[in-house]
Amino acid sequence: MKSHWTVGCVSYLNSKPLIESVLSRRDIWVRFAVPASLSELINSGAVDAAILPIVDYQTSRRKLLLVPAGAIASDGPTLTVRIFSRISPQNITRLHADTDSHTSVILARLILREAYGAAPKLVPTAMSPGQRPQSNTQALLLIGDKVVNAAPDTTEYPHQLDLGLEWKKLTGLPFVFAMWMMPVDAPDLRLAKILSDSRREGENMTDELVDRYADRLGWPDDLARRYLTEHLTYAVTTQCRRAVERFFQLADKNGLLKATRPIRYLELS
Repeated sequence: MKSHWTVGCVSYLNSKPLIESVLSRRDIWVRFAVPASLSELINSGAVDAAILPIVDYQTSRRKLLLVPAGAIASDGPTLTVRIFSRISPQNITRLHADTDSHTSVILARLILREAYGAAPKLVPTAMSPGQRPQSNTQALLLIGDKVVNAAPDTTEYPHQLDLGLEWKKLTGLPFVFAMWMMPVDAPDLRLAKILSDSRREGENMTDELVDRYADRLGWPDDLARRYLTEHLTYAVTTQCRRAVERFFQLADKNGLLKATRPIRYLELS
């Protein structure tokens, strides 16, 4: 039986309710990384579990289990996964995409195809706080804290799509951006229960999390509080499970993701 673990997690504000209460534990070490880098940590065995973009369940070199101890999801507007466009969404031909997230890129392309009939060319683009888009950037996908502290001027980019809201309108379901995952050949129910307890504790720590992280990550306090309590959900509900299945189906249908692995959960009960 393991006496200590390493877990991987994003460093955005949206992860804090899931991870904050384990940071003080002596038996767990947390490695922070952008979403697109976390899958390599679990593939290499550097972490025992990680909050991975949901698409990594299908694309990871290692077969994984979804662990319903917690997720980063929205049941409507998510606020921090947005397309900014100079032109109407149906006319977008080039989408400069934030490279930090696998899931949001596929979701953006899926929404543009299913809801607007657009299939733009994808242009991978790294965006850092304070960096302005180039003048030839027709449309831009941004995720995470950068939507708050590095968003382009709305006078230049008047058309905005919140992808959580767009998904809700398309399917009637919440959207699961990321979930705890473990290698299928190394499940750890004890760790999963610790992470589940951490989520429950974190959902009651909103004021503390806002005081600790909002200013540091460039968020106004009131917006950070609404984000954590109104825009995001963390429990893996039955509707969330249906949403994961629906996302894989639609992404496969549109040729954006080969959803060949059956969905398997490490059940906590």
